[in-house]
Amino acid sequence: MNNNNEPYVIDVKNLNKSFDGKSVVRNVSLRVKRGEIFGFLGPNGSGKTTTIRMLCGLLTPDSGEGQCLGFDVIRDSEHIKSRVGYMTQKFSYYEDLTVYENLKFVANIYQLKDPEQKITHSLEQFGFARDRRNQLTGLLSGGWKQRLALAGCLLHDPELLLLDEPTAGVDPKARREFWDEIQFLSEKGITTLVSTHYMDEAERCNRLAYIAYGDLLVEGTSSEIIKSTGLTTYEVHGENLHHLAQVLRSTPGIDQVALFGEVLHVSSQNAQALEQALVPFRSEGYHWELARTSLEDVFIHLVGTDKDNF
Repeated sequence: MNNNNEPYVIDVKNLNKSFDGKSVVRNVSLRVKRGEIFGFLGPNGSGKTTTIRMLCGLLTPDSGEGQCLGFDVIRDSEHIKSRVGYMTQKFSYYEDLTVYENLKFVANIYQLKDPEQKITHSLEQFGFARDRRNQLTGLLSGGWKQRLALAGCLLHDPELLLLDEPTAGVDPKARREFWDEIQFLSEKGITTLVSTHYMDEAERCNRLAYIAYGDLLVEGTSSEIIKSTGLTTYEVHGENLHHLAQVLRSTPGIDQVALFGEVLHVSSQNAQALEQALVPFRSEGYHWELARTSLEDVFIHLVGTDKDNF
């Protein structure tokens, strides 16, 4: 039975899902608090989409237990689906219908009371009311399609948004505006679980989880996750960093080397071993600076570690 007083909108334990004998999600446990923005990160094929679909009632877990919005994720999928706004990776609205017609279609699916009032409000909220209301959806830019998808997700006043890589393929300005809207919705008490590949978006989330190859590797705030890995990181500036990176990758005591444009990040979980490993390279004309380990450093480390164990 639904209970709006529960502190966790999502509270699941040991969810598992396999397809054709291949394990896609393994023993994933997850808690998402009411009103927070929860970031879900991981490489392609890591199990993010499968997990999201189990949470919103579109897939039934092979095993595990828990609730979403106070309803059992295995027995009460129909109740969950009617209370969740789910935005898929791929734009799924009809491109040969107008913006208004697509929202009208969504309103009919949910059998909304007073659908015209809801649609009018949505058109105004997302900037479609004037010159885009009757525009063919297929002629919208990626950013405006994204807005329409979010408008459709919110039309039935869901308590929870599940957004599967919603900003993939849109320009930075559209991404920023989209996240401003998510922040506004969070302040109104709407909970959001959003998967993303962008580290700047991850840093805007209240808490994060990282999943790779079906395993949930780490969960917490960005600072907690960075601290938990225990990485010490140096930034390196200079000429021919690509060659230096190749040499460092085969040097004992160094766990990770990653090139970010004109800066090289060199990391290790053993700070003493890292210092010793870098001694021969200190006098080769490069500038070395102890740096704050970034989320991207951490996630490169996590996916590399999980590949080794896979």
